[in-house]
Amino acid sequence: MQDTLARWQFAFVTINHFFFVPVTIGLALLTAMLQTAWYRRGSPEYLRLTRFFGTLLVINVAIGVVTGLVQEFQFGMNWSAYSRLVGNIFGAPLAMEGLAAFFLESTFLGLWLFGWDKLSRRVHLATIWLVFLGTILSAAFIMAANSWMQHPVGYIMVNGKPQLNDVWALFTNPVFVWGYAKVVLAAIVTGATAMLVGDELGVIEARYQPMKIAAAEAQWTTCQPCSFSLFQIGGGNNDQTPTEIIAIPHLLSLLATNHWNGQVQGLTPLNNQYNQQFGPGYYVPDVFIQYWGMRVMAYLALIVTLVGLWGLILARRKRLATSRLFLWCATWVVVLPFLMNTAGWLLTESGRQPWIVQGIMLTKNGLSPSVSTTWLVISLTVFVVLYGTLGTVDLLLMLRYSRKQLEPPPAQEDADASVPAMQY
Repeated sequence: MQDTLARWQFAFVTINHFFFVPVTIGLALLTAMLQTAWYRRGSPEYLRLTRFFGTLLVINVAIGVVTGLVQEFQFGMNWSAYSRLVGNIFGAPLAMEGLAAFFLESTFLGLWLFGWDKLSRRVHLATIWLVFLGTILSAAFIMAANSWMQHPVGYIMVNGKPQLNDVWALFTNPVFVWGYAKVVLAAIVTGATAMLVGDELGVIEARYQPMKIAAAEAQWTTCQPCSFSLFQIGGGNNDQTPTEIIAIPHLLSLLATNHWNGQVQGLTPLNNQYNQQFGPGYYVPDVFIQYWGMRVMAYLALIVTLVGLWGLILARRKRLATSRLFLWCATWVVVLPFLMNTAGWLLTESGRQPWIVQGIMLTKNGLSPSVSTTWLVISLTVFVVLYGTLGTVDLLLMLRYSRKQLEPPPAQEDADASVPAMQY
């Protein structure tokens, strides 16, 4: 019971925090590009857009920081056994994130926010690009820590505990390289480009976490070649013979191995192998979450891509701003990247179970022994209320400032001249 509640609590906090991460990265880049266009062309429209999206960026950063703090504290609250075992490794990238990336991001965001009428245009432009650099560095350090849990590298065992002996191995870990690329691209473009990188990540995961890939297709037996079903009826850990609808031949082999006739190990033989290697147990993750997490992410990415192509066609025909149907659809499509990112994280984290660190520590062994079931229920309830409140505040602020009429600012000709401060 404690294991389940602690996992639910961490999953809830992580998913809610990750709602703000891709928005922050994407808005930081968009704001920096818009301000660069204004700096180079001097058009007041670009300045209006810079301030518009910059305001939304500030709101998301503020709420995102609060939601992220709780996530950090949970390692000591509910996962003290895990923290004691891997703190020598896991703590290093988290410290880098806090001491380097977060301070870089927050410091220059403050300079950007309050420096409109105090800094020259050149210096002020540099601050927003440094904010973007801080956001992607922050994501890099967090992904390095998470990727080590998926595929531990760069360590030696000392007195039964892993100890880091090669910090660069954290950042050359193939799970990190492709996982980080996918996170950044998903935050920026969210669609076809990100899914191309996701294909290579699938190959890496098939190599180091074959159970995750097999669960994503509900593949209980070893196959060669392997098809990929677009849809299925039934399935799950208690249904090993679901009815597949429209199976695409060879596609799973390509996704998992990059070879047309590649072999994919099944869940049953993998579980037998793990029983011999790690001792008796059930090492199969939640197949239902894996199967549908993969498809929700892929299908929504396809929809976003098609809507983007639709908008591109309308833009070329000079009808983008007058197509009421497209504008209505585009308004609702903004929800899809959040669902895609959530499905992707569920696929990644649920697929690692029952391991908290692949091959080193089981999730059930990472819990804090002093935290009772009662306290877990109380803290989970508090977090649900807190994050519900923060999410509501963020939504209301985003709606308020996105609907606020923007006054056209005065054009500035001198590249070294400051610009009047933002008004709220």
